[in-house]
Amino acid sequence: MKKLSILILSGVLFTTSCKDNTDKKEETQETKGEEQVMKAEEQQQEWKMLFNGKNLDHWKAYNSDSISEQWQVKDGAIVFSPAQGEREGTENLISKEEFSSFELSLEWKISEGGNSGIMWGVQEEDKFDEPYLTGPEIQVLDNEKHPDAKNGPIRQAGALYDMVAPKEDVTKPAGEWNKEVIKIDYEANKGTVTLNGTKLIEFPLHGEEWEKLVANSKFKDWEAFGKSKKGHIALQDHGDKVWYRNIKIKELD
Repeated sequence: MKKLSILILSGVLFTTSCKDNTDKKEETQETKGEEQVMKAEEQQQEWKMLFNGKNLDHWKAYNSDSISEQWQVKDGAIVFSPAQGEREGTENLISKEEFSSFELSLEWKISEGGNSGIMWGVQEEDKFDEPYLTGPEIQVLDNEKHPDAKNGPIRQAGALYDMVAPKEDVTKPAGEWNKEVIKIDYEANKGTVTLNGTKLIEFPLHGEEWEKLVANSKFKDWEAFGKSKKGHIALQDHGDKVWYRNIKIKELD
């Protein structure tokens, strides 16, 4: 009888212990699940949408108070279609807000034989009639059919235009979407461009190495080029049709 009582008690203790371990395991899994959800929410909150797929509220025309019908929102994308006939000049689009160190994520597609670009550190002043006079450019291009591609990789899609060439061509054909991430970190003195999941280039943002890149480019005599660590993001009007969508930015400082 005594042995039976001991066995029953042992069984109860074992069952209780198993239940406690199961409960603790479930609690641990729930806690991890909650932490993952919270982390994902925090990461999402770090990103700021620069385009909601519906309007151009976060954008303006460079050196202008209004945006012409050349820039429109269609099917969830910002679309630039150059005006027919002779145009008086370009109409570049810039973010209303200025940014310093950041990570910019977006998608773009270019028309056949088309050319455009994404710039940062752009200064908006009457003495500058183009954003590329102040803001370095990451090239957007149809590598197959635009003449600039024949000037070498340093002028092709994903390049820091005329300064750093991409290590390979990973662009989709004209008319297809490309996903690009541009990271500009002045504290780390490093910029990177990742296109369609491949890191194409890495470059300094200031100092001796940056000055060497500028000195060996077409921008060597441009007094204000790349000098500002804070400025607008620009989408270039190069006279060709281009699309941008899913534009978001995460500030790093």
